[in-house]
Amino acid sequence: MNKMFENRVAIVTGGSDGIGRATSELLARRGAHVAILARGMEKLEATRDAIAGAGGSVEIHSIDLGDTEAYAALISKIARAHARLDMLVNNAMSVHYAPIEKLAMKHWRSDFTVNADAVFAGTQAAIAAMRERGKGGSIVNVASTTAIRAAPYMTSYSASKAAMIQFSAVAAMETARDNIRINCVVPGQVQTAGNEVFARKAPEVASRTAEAIPMGRGGTPEELAESIAFLLSDAAAYITGVALPVDGGKAAQLYLPG
Repeated sequence: MNKMFENRVAIVTGGSDGIGRATSELLARRGAHVAILARGMEKLEATRDAIAGAGGSVEIHSIDLGDTEAYAALISKIARAHARLDMLVNNAMSVHYAPIEKLAMKHWRSDFTVNADAVFAGTQAAIAAMRERGKGGSIVNVASTTAIRAAPYMTSYSASKAAMIQFSAVAAMETARDNIRINCVVPGQVQTAGNEVFARKAPEVASRTAEAIPMGRGGTPEELAESIAFLLSDAAAYITGVALPVDGGKAAQLYLPG
């Protein structure tokens, strides 16, 4: 069995559902101790039980990442408790969908708080913990295709995820000599539980959306988890500052009207 992350400590935000849960489970299967952060205790407990039941090492913490000071403090606490922090995955997100003229300022700020401010605070705390130990580390921030390609009604989500990508690149430059690598994955459509519910409600729209992807389908949470794990791993030891699209070719696609 692949145990490439044995004896390493990872933190995954939004780690009890979708891409985050798939990532938490994969890192645990590969030997990491995984600290899962999310708001809802029910899903946290279900994910913990699934990982522990499969023989993985896991802990859970209920936290609202809108409280960026509490998030940074929790990262520091986990790193001290285990005397190390090797990996951080900033996956939790906030998204609001509205035309610009109807988007409330509170929703704009909510998306930036979780998608940019919390990523800054968490990355800052993780860098400090990794530098203190002096053994390097890896951080992966989960962005979105909407950060690099425009989509109507996604103003606050798109802008905050774009900020995440540029922040990650700058942070990578500042930490490269510490052997701390910071990268982004850029998911396109992913068949999470929420998207599956939408597909059942609007099958024609879902079908057209999938058909517009060069590979003809949305990705799976497990496929995104594999990409995240790759960037976290020693196999990506010379990769930092990148934003890797994992979208079935969508971001590279040139649109030509039929």
